[in-house]
Amino acid sequence: MGALPVSVVIVSRGRPGALSLCLTGVAQLDHPAYEVIVVACPEGVATVAARPDADRIKRVAFDAPNISEARNLGIAEAAGEVIAFLDDDAVPEPTWLAHLCAPFADPQVAAAGGYVRGRNGIDHQWRAQGVTARAQERDLPIEGTEPRILHGRPGVAVKLQGTNMAHRRSVLAEMGGFDPAFRFFLDETDLDMRHAAEGHAVAVVPLAEVHHGYAESPRRAADRSPRDLSEIGASLAVFLAKHCPEPERRMAWLVLRDAQRQRLLRFLQRGPLGPDDVTRLMRGLDRGWTEGLTRSFGTLPPIPDARTPFLAYPGRPGAPRRVLSGRVWTRAAMRRDAARHAADGEIVSAYRFSHTALFHTLRFRPEGYWEQIGGLWGRSERAAPALQPQSFARRLRSETARVAAVRDKKDRI
Repeated sequence: MGALPVSVVIVSRGRPGALSLCLTGVAQLDHPAYEVIVVACPEGVATVAARPDADRIKRVAFDAPNISEARNLGIAEAAGEVIAFLDDDAVPEPTWLAHLCAPFADPQVAAAGGYVRGRNGIDHQWRAQGVTARAQERDLPIEGTEPRILHGRPGVAVKLQGTNMAHRRSVLAEMGGFDPAFRFFLDETDLDMRHAAEGHAVAVVPLAEVHHGYAESPRRAADRSPRDLSEIGASLAVFLAKHCPEPERRMAWLVLRDAQRQRLLRFLQRGPLGPDDVTRLMRGLDRGWTEGLTRSFGTLPPIPDARTPFLAYPGRPGAPRRVLSGRVWTRAAMRRDAARHAADGEIVSAYRFSHTALFHTLRFRPEGYWEQIGGLWGRSERAAPALQPQSFARRLRSETARVAAVRDKKDRI
């Protein structure tokens, strides 16, 4: 059976630089049949239009602060059998789609979600979690790297991350897509709860990886400290009204409100926020809660078939992989070589080690290659021992092996 055609939907507002990097990563996906749909503000639309591959990307202009409405516009344009969603401040590993969409070969699977790497490019920001009708999250005991097909139940769902999830189009369209009452936050979680209520099968796919950068936005500063919590408060009100039994809602709200306060206090302790900021943000949270209680929600109308035919993006199916390595003093030459090979259509990983014990970081560069830097004796995964006494060749082997399952060709893993 061939690969299912996939529509990749990216929503972007006010972050043209992040969108550009995201699309450079999406252009390197090792998958034979996918299209790219960008729903964006004027800046984002202009960013796409300026790209050399603009004629291979579907563009939808949308400039309202409502991610659910934006995603529904993307669904309306999606002609693939599966729709994958990616945030504009995320970059997928080359095999992301191949892994994420493999479980849909089982016709019972309605949705799937993968794992997310954090800002250092190495540690996980997100693995597998469940969520309850009280919006309480819990880790799921998923071991190994094989996909796991799970079933939620009314009130308990498998939680997917909006920056790394896929849904079978026919199921998602019949469900009406995302609820516009969730303008930001819990939009995908509401959908997870609706999947669970219908008994839909959901796959957790550990090897479907994206890197999420937490780019700056009107709601979040570059250091990840909150700027506004009003939409979080509003979404919590809508979510609990939709999914939580009425006698439990007040207590659930108080627990969630306290969790937000504790988050702000951690930022206060670290320095980005002051006492006045905490007071202001909590007032915004409470205002949002009050406003959210007035928002209407209900059964969503089905989304019709795609308005436009499938627009295949070339991607890099079966692209050759190249590994470059060197020391600090070879930085300039390595970057030139990496950019050249990436421009030639290869998927490039560059490793540069200094004679130190510095922590490692991994980045996808705007020139289109993956770059990992750090000390030859420093740790990459933060749970590892701080000192890693190894030779250069051995360290290179261990780091390339660490990413092989998500960076190399899927049929060779």
